[in-house]
Amino acid sequence: MQIKKPTYQLNFKEASERLRRVVTKTPLQLNHHLSNKYQCNVYLKREDLQIVRSYKLRGAYNMMVSLPAGQLQRGVVTASAGNHAQGFAYSCKKLGAKGVIFMPIITPKQKVNQTKMFGEDSIEVRLTGDTFDDCAVAAKKFTEENNMVFIPPFDDHKIIEGQGTVGVEILEELSNIDYVFIPVGGGGLSAGVGSYFKTISPQTKIIGLEPEGAPAMYESLKAGHPVTLEYIDRFVDGAAVKRVGDITFSICKEVLTEVHLVPEGKVCSTILKLYNEDAIVVEPAGALSIAALDAYADAIKGKTIVCIVSGSNNDIDRMPEIKERSLQYEGLKHYFLIRFIQRPGALREYLNDVLGPNDDITRFEYMQKTNKEAGPALVGIELSDRSDYDALIQRMRSYNIDYSEINKDDALFSYLI
Repeated sequence: MQIKKPTYQLNFKEASERLRRVVTKTPLQLNHHLSNKYQCNVYLKREDLQIVRSYKLRGAYNMMVSLPAGQLQRGVVTASAGNHAQGFAYSCKKLGAKGVIFMPIITPKQKVNQTKMFGEDSIEVRLTGDTFDDCAVAAKKFTEENNMVFIPPFDDHKIIEGQGTVGVEILEELSNIDYVFIPVGGGGLSAGVGSYFKTISPQTKIIGLEPEGAPAMYESLKAGHPVTLEYIDRFVDGAAVKRVGDITFSICKEVLTEVHLVPEGKVCSTILKLYNEDAIVVEPAGALSIAALDAYADAIKGKTIVCIVSGSNNDIDRMPEIKERSLQYEGLKHYFLIRFIQRPGALREYLNDVLGPNDDITRFEYMQKTNKEAGPALVGIELSDRSDYDALIQRMRSYNIDYSEINKDDALFSYLI
């Protein structure tokens, strides 16, 4: 399958003019902590401070304001479970357009409420299907049946143009940029910003970042055409898609220097560090660009780089999961099934002799509720340093502890943890 190069001429300057009265020109901030750590100049493009807390407003508004008046008056439709829905809703309110937003039934109430807050009486939210793909099918069918206009999350030239205005703002303030790190979902942001940089600052290396569990652009570039992933980890929800767009792919393959995959656990550690060290609250996709810096530490030394912080729509209810994933990624949290010897004092001996002085049991439960004497126990242990792991395993072997490590069994881990 061969994807044709786009013939549409993207005009980012005109898009910037259309957006100027609506979109906040977000700060481009030199981050001293990250700059010192990596011995370079690290600038953060703070799209997390955008009106709807993500860059998605740019593309949605740019496409909608560019529609002929007759089309806009007929009404607009979209499908989204996150940031695009909020940018779409805000645009409907600003333009006085009637909008219908299809969202999966499983969408958290916080995101639904935020969308309604930005759109108020201009929008209607319809919860349909268990996945984004299900509600997207329903949205497109509704669009056709009601002679309305569909506003896609990423695969449209006007959407790409709008997202590319992030790059316009960066280059208005800073020149001689060596690297730009961009989160990649469907590819709208990376296609837009990448295209603008290749025209104005062709020496800049454009690095696309995807979550390890949703490598849609990475696999597509490797195959030479857009591919549909059978399964994805949806944790980094703002950048987890099964298939990138045809238009975005055709542009990204020309403008991206490379795509790098970031482990979800690394994303979680970055979220916590940004909050604790810089008081910056980001969503998982918003942390991708900074989470990738360790992998490029040698290459970026002494350089000027920009990390696009794409959004901050993070539900506080997700924080326990974020901390859990971070601890596991850092090698500080481990789960075991332990079959204690059935004699008095066995558990006390384990606590006194096997656990290290800084090891904490964070979870303990017998797997057989009616026969605790014979069944195994699920034990979660948190270490103060990842180097303590080898000593813990050695002590369990020395004391002949009968155990299975759940962290190393994906099927068992997903079932029990």
